[in-house]
Amino acid sequence: MNKVLVAQDVYYPGASPTKEFYMSVLLDRAKGRNTIIYSTEGGMDIEHVAETTPEKIWKEEIDPRVGIQAFQARKIAFNLGLSGNAFKEMVKFVMSLYKAYEGIDASLFEINPVLKTSDDKIIAVDSKVSFDDNGLFRHPDYEAMRDITEENPIDVEAREADLNYVQLDGNVGCMVNGAGLAMATMDIIKLSGGEPANFLDVGGTANAERVEKAFKIILKDKKVKAILVNIFGGIVRCDRVAQGVVDAYKNIGNIPVPIIVRLQGTNAEAAKKLIDESGLKVYSAIEFHEAASLVNKLIKES
Repeated sequence: MNKVLVAQDVYYPGASPTKEFYMSVLLDRAKGRNTIIYSTEGGMDIEHVAETTPEKIWKEEIDPRVGIQAFQARKIAFNLGLSGNAFKEMVKFVMSLYKAYEGIDASLFEINPVLKTSDDKIIAVDSKVSFDDNGLFRHPDYEAMRDITEENPIDVEAREADLNYVQLDGNVGCMVNGAGLAMATMDIIKLSGGEPANFLDVGGTANAERVEKAFKIILKDKKVKAILVNIFGGIVRCDRVAQGVVDAYKNIGNIPVPIIVRLQGTNAEAAKKLIDESGLKVYSAIEFHEAASLVNKLIKES
């Protein structure tokens, strides 16, 4: 932690007790509408509240044609059991929160808890804000405030290399091209008894430099016991990817885990021959399930 937030103490004696609420704004993709989710049970895990007392969670859908209306903010304040000045303050808070959510192109704006102070003020005590990366070009000032010291160093390195990477909790590293193939690869790993360690999409230009960078990023996760490379050669030729894998392997040096490569598409046969004749600790596979089964077999043998 490099920064400390200092705030005014709101827990002072007053006419009414303090109260914590939960509130968030996010997109309901099924309905295509922004939705305000709120609850009287603030300051705790909202997933737990939804599981144990779902009746304490409300949703307010916002019509995109007209935006949030004052009556909706009043409805939220009423459902939270507020009255008097706290009611008025909550109405203002809800309207401002939604305006902020839309104004910064957020994909999530979560305040937990929203606090009613002892003098009936409504303030945000803690928040989680997720930006829509596709809208950041409209907000260069927010991009400039990014503090990479607060982020996972592996995520930072992947982003700088223009790789789509998400670290998971498993032991099988995944390198694919295309988000759909990545999801299918992770599914087949799980169905075969393994656990994916990451989502990593190298995109359509899986050249030697890009493959090498992807290998290095995957290997930073010490839980990884094997790496599955699953590439469909459409835009990029399979033999070029295979040569990229071989070159990357030689450049990195001694890679401590087995690498299983499945290449399908343009020049797939030539790619398999390159892998099989490389003399490296790299195994080729043809079928999807064959690759996943081979991964789990090699992990058990290691």
